[in-house]
Amino acid sequence: MIRTVLGDIAPAALGVTDSHDHLFFASAKLPGQELDDPAAAEAELRAFAAAGGQGLAQWTPMGLGRRAGHLAALSEAAGVHLIAATGLHQAGHYPPETLTPLLNGLAERFIAELTEGLRQDGDPDGAPLSARAGLVKVAGDFHQVDRHASMTFEAAAAAHHATGVTIAVHLEGGTHPLGVLKALDGVPASSVILGHLNRFPDLGPHREAAEAGAFLGFDGPSRANHATDWRLFDCLAALIESGHTDQILLGGDTTSAAGRAASGGGPGIPYLLTDIRARVLRDFGPDVADAFFLHNPARAFDTDWQA
Repeated sequence: MIRTVLGDIAPAALGVTDSHDHLFFASAKLPGQELDDPAAAEAELRAFAAAGGQGLAQWTPMGLGRRAGHLAALSEAAGVHLIAATGLHQAGHYPPETLTPLLNGLAERFIAELTEGLRQDGDPDGAPLSARAGLVKVAGDFHQVDRHASMTFEAAAAAHHATGVTIAVHLEGGTHPLGVLKALDGVPASSVILGHLNRFPDLGPHREAAEAGAFLGFDGPSRANHATDWRLFDCLAALIESGHTDQILLGGDTTSAAGRAASGGGPGIPYLLTDIRARVLRDFGPDVADAFFLHNPARAFDTDWQA
């Protein structure tokens, strides 16, 4: 089953999916660019639905303004399945006074949000909401797994072993995918999504990660991370040619107010379908498009929930 904010659904029900995006996101690294407007989030999600979108994975973890209390209503209003994240980002995204309380009993926090319900960001030890997380999001550092990442990876692995959940990993600058798989000791690569690979378009590690069994996340264009947009289709073509079509996931990764179509300069969440998916269809055909947007997400977020 896939765990959405409105309850568990069969994988086949997920539909055309944005495998990595943000409706809400507030980072200390992006002051003044917070995604914190529920009305704009709803407009963005409705536009995504109008473009044919049916499912979206929001990778915003604990403590980054994910507005957990709004997610179920947004999902219902737009008619889009939402998969919410627990987990923890890099330390630099948090003010110290926010991060320090979250680090106590980290694995237990992840597991509780997966099995009991999300907590409000301002009340991480409060009563659970009815909406539960459906993935764990953690983050590596540039070409390494630093001390903070090692701690969050250990907690994510514990949550996986307790529940079977998929682990989604922010690769800083798209780097260190093989090191990340090694650091998630005991977690099958097939339960790991490696995000931001488009930011470091080195085809060798991409193929090795695919051969190990991981899902490969190519997300963007985001206004904040667009330097390698022009290499995206080269990377996709190489992986298709080497037989890894069934491991590729695509997402919009809208992380800033300026990048939102509904209230900023865009291109926003709908662009993933109106432009990227349209080009996938044109360049690679409907079978590949269905793999990227329909079948692969259904498998990537499917969990044999143990709790």
